Amino acid sequence: QVQLVESGGGLVQAGGSLRLSCAASGRTFSTYAMGWFRQAPGQDRELVAGISWTGASTYYLDSVKGRFTISRDNAKSTVTVYLQMNSLKPEDTAVYYCAADRAGSFITVVPGEYEYWGQGTQVTVSS
Repeated sequence: QVQLVESGGGLVQAGGSLRLSCAASGRTFSTYAMGWFRQAPGQDRELVAGISWTGASTYYLDSVKGRFTISRDNAKSTVTVYLQMNSLKPEDTAVYYCAADRAGSFITVVPGEYEYWGQGTQVTVSS
């Protein structure tokens, strides 16, 4: 059974930090590229950060560069992907989703290219 389970969302004041985690199991996710997407009400889902299967390549949305860091732990059968979010802003408020792409060496910003998705976790940043 494939599972991507996000955790770590919540309510935080502007300037604060949160760390999101995604536990992925049921496939060999150590060979998958992983991404964190977000979707705010009335807006399209966008890739915030992505990481290749080895961790050698990463991608960040321009608006989060220098504030967010994506990392992964492939050491166990359940792969865990983290998104460290610092200096949060009200515009970061959204539902954040973890996603997995079988094309492990490449990071795509297209949501339709990701095969598996988590249920999402709400991040709310108050001003």
